[in-house]
Amino acid sequence: MANLILDERDQKFVLFEMLQAQKLCDFPKFAEFSQDMFEMILSEAQKFAVEEIFPTLEESDKQGCKLVDGQVHVPECFHRPYKLFCEAGWNCMSAPPEFGGQGLPFIMRIAAHEWFMHNFAFSSYPGLGEGAAHLIHVYGTEEQKQKYLPKMNSGQWGGTMCLTEPNAGTDVGNLSTRAIRQPDGTFRIKGTKMFITGGDQDLTENIIHPVLARIEGDPAGTKGISIFIVPKYLVNSDGSLGRRNDFEIAKIEEKMGIHGSSTCVINFGDNGECYGELLGNEREGMKIMFQMMNEARVATGLQGVTSASIAYLHALQYTKERLQGSSLMEFKNPEAPRVPIIEHPDVRRMLLWMKSNVDSMRALMYYATLCGDIAMNTKDESEVDKRLGIFEVLTPIIKAYCTDVGFRVTETAMQCYGGYGYCSEYPIEQFMRDEKIASIYEGTNGIQALDLIGRKLGMKKGTYFMHLLGEMNSTVAQARENLQVKDLCDDVQAAINSLAEMSLFFASSAKAGKFLIPVGNAYPFLMMMGKVVSAWMLLWQADVASQKLSSLSGERGVDTADRGALNALVKENKEAAFYDGKIKGARYFIKNVLPEIEGTIKAIKSEDLSIMEIAAESFAS
Repeated sequence: MANLILDERDQKFVLFEMLQAQKLCDFPKFAEFSQDMFEMILSEAQKFAVEEIFPTLEESDKQGCKLVDGQVHVPECFHRPYKLFCEAGWNCMSAPPEFGGQGLPFIMRIAAHEWFMHNFAFSSYPGLGEGAAHLIHVYGTEEQKQKYLPKMNSGQWGGTMCLTEPNAGTDVGNLSTRAIRQPDGTFRIKGTKMFITGGDQDLTENIIHPVLARIEGDPAGTKGISIFIVPKYLVNSDGSLGRRNDFEIAKIEEKMGIHGSSTCVINFGDNGECYGELLGNEREGMKIMFQMMNEARVATGLQGVTSASIAYLHALQYTKERLQGSSLMEFKNPEAPRVPIIEHPDVRRMLLWMKSNVDSMRALMYYATLCGDIAMNTKDESEVDKRLGIFEVLTPIIKAYCTDVGFRVTETAMQCYGGYGYCSEYPIEQFMRDEKIASIYEGTNGIQALDLIGRKLGMKKGTYFMHLLGEMNSTVAQARENLQVKDLCDDVQAAINSLAEMSLFFASSAKAGKFLIPVGNAYPFLMMMGKVVSAWMLLWQADVASQKLSSLSGERGVDTADRGALNALVKENKEAAFYDGKIKGARYFIKNVLPEIEGTIKAIKSEDLSIMEIAAESFAS
């Protein structure tokens, strides 16, 4: 295996065989690109990840970040790759060319960054700068764009996202940070923000902080919140840097993982001189910040995918090399030779569970971002509405399902290692520690579940959800024409029907005044939906792969119905092995994981409300 970060063959399969992302080049905006260029970009991303980013993973975890005289110093090993990262333009792949970006489709940005996100502590720095720059590009004035974007897109200046406060985490509307209006139209910011990823660093000469605050006199709650550009160093009219802005880094949080990422507490305006510029309109802070938050939620989902991918591939290699026990056929023979543990059924179960989940989550991630690219470029208004709607509905699934399942994949990978996985001499324990945060930030996964049932399912009177169901039904109908996977279609179709039925059950419960039924079961429903969507992705892949395998087998005179001959082909031909693995992974998931939704459905329909009926005093005596 060329690398242990992600399966490059699967990446290309999903992009170009399953989703046919190369068709984006038919849009005028992407006409200068081609599949060959896309593949070259991915090849360079792989090389950069393997040679520059992965080697910093362990060292940065051990070194961590330090706060010295008010300045955060990140791990020294990050400086070289950050410089090279920005010089190569990885930090602005989808940014407009007029502001120094490359103008690539977002799906290609996601695909390239899948190589980098295994070291989230590193990736967070350029990623947050990219997100803050995009916020200014969409909502900033022309003056602000010219002032900030060129150096943010070049990577000379970084960025963050400042929402959370000690008493206002998920409840953002309770924030206390104030913005005091000045005669010249600027503002002075005063307040404290915490859990600010990349809140300070020594990689860039300036950092641009988008900060949520309430202008004095504006109403309480989220409706009264505005958003401000707060630079670390003020920018002079000629583009040079002026005075240090009036805020201080109070501390770096001590965390379970991502030690190379500086998670900071920031005190703004202790001396009353913290300069801020309004971004967008007053009292539209939450609307504006939600753009960056949704982008961050997709990125967090990608973190879940990459953590799962690297953990699975490391476990796979280990199980092929670790000799222990004899084969199943000779377990009673004490003289039997030791075999790699991949030969043992329970290990194979864990590996196939991990593989099927990684494959489905990657496909889900790419499919959703492809929907976004199509929506942003097609002239067909109905297609715009459909694709944006699907992206909206899938966003909480991407964030919550992929991060929770991603963590469980790291846990299962550790199980494959046995005791060695729990020890720091192998990287699995770090993969697990670094991934755990993903289910917590950018809105905890419970919040994502509430967003799904409370907003996304009902958007446009449910048409967005219906668009998604329509796409799923279409895939099943097409797969029924393929005899190789036809037997899987009934299982997936039944699951899709159950998903639709549960959404109606929630709606009827709420209408009957039983709103606690959907609210109390929001997270189980989200995980159920994640499994159904995953089964859809895997069936789609199996349909494509089986046709490719049939063609490949025919070229070599092998009848796919002859299992012995096909097995022989799979043993000696990598492409045949890959396609057969896609089919087996889909079959395993659909037959073994997808049925778990039946228990969820039964539990939800019981209408049990023990979680609310138990008194707080009864949880422990």
